[in-house]
Amino acid sequence: MAVYTEVDFDTAAALLATLDAGTLLDMRGCAGGIENTNYFVHTDRGSWVLTVFERLGFHQLPFYLGLMQHLARKGLPVPEPRTDAEGRFLHAIAGKPAALVNRLPGASVDHPGVDHCTQLGTTLAHLHDAALDYPMRQPNLRGLDWWAHAVELVAPHVAPALAARLADELAWQQRFHADPATQALPAGAVHADLFRDNALFDGPPDAPRLSGVFDFYFAGVDHHAYDLGVCINDWCVDLDSGRLDELRAQALVAAYHAARPMSAAELAALPGMRRAAALRFWLSRLADWHLPREAALLKPKDPTHFERVLRDCVEHTWLPRLA
Repeated sequence: MAVYTEVDFDTAAALLATLDAGTLLDMRGCAGGIENTNYFVHTDRGSWVLTVFERLGFHQLPFYLGLMQHLARKGLPVPEPRTDAEGRFLHAIAGKPAALVNRLPGASVDHPGVDHCTQLGTTLAHLHDAALDYPMRQPNLRGLDWWAHAVELVAPHVAPALAARLADELAWQQRFHADPATQALPAGAVHADLFRDNALFDGPPDAPRLSGVFDFYFAGVDHHAYDLGVCINDWCVDLDSGRLDELRAQALVAAYHAARPMSAAELAALPGMRRAAALRFWLSRLADWHLPREAALLKPKDPTHFERVLRDCVEHTWLPRLA
């Protein structure tokens, strides 16, 4: 959550008044993430997150904000956008789209264990089921077409051998996604970015409770198995080597399957979806690393991590053991 657009106290206070969210007492910029400007704001009526969107336009945001509202109102631990008297949740600051959502309790975990992964799997399944009747449709904007564009974008900035590896994996993914069996997999609105820093847990360390899932601004309609692959690649890998921790992965997928049973075709596609997710985030980190944007507090993430994850996906095909 970098800070690209500076929001002063009076501007934030005026928006809070419009949304009947209370009197502003304190606000501070958030240093995590790299896509949007985010502030934690505290009022006499609660705590909120104020987001100014730097890449998404006014025409795109109703899908994301509406999905969050849809899920929150179905009882999922998702922040709900604050609406004004006319029911509008999309606003403007400095000519850019902005929104206010309630701040959920808890904190992210840097080193998730089996219990964290089990709860995540259950919540992800419930999220997928709850989103099935969400009426708005928008493709995953960081899907296959974007991967092809990103490969062209970053290729001039990396070594020839690495550029060749990116092109080879893109070609593999294009074949995989063109397969009728892949195209027939269950799909719907997915989070598509549910890393460990986009979930919150509260409660004592020996009994954590998943209290929040947030940052839906990469969401889109895609295969459920792809969303599961995104989660496995972050929650269930060793951060130093990129190798899969099969114990955590087994717990995550088993919990997901118990809440939303997966077909044999979905399970068979999971290794390919993990490769897809690894390629997507390797490319986005390469782009952020070699073509950075100016922002206060911006900290681009090391792209080599997902290079290692992708290599492990290719070299060690893993399938869960499910009853």
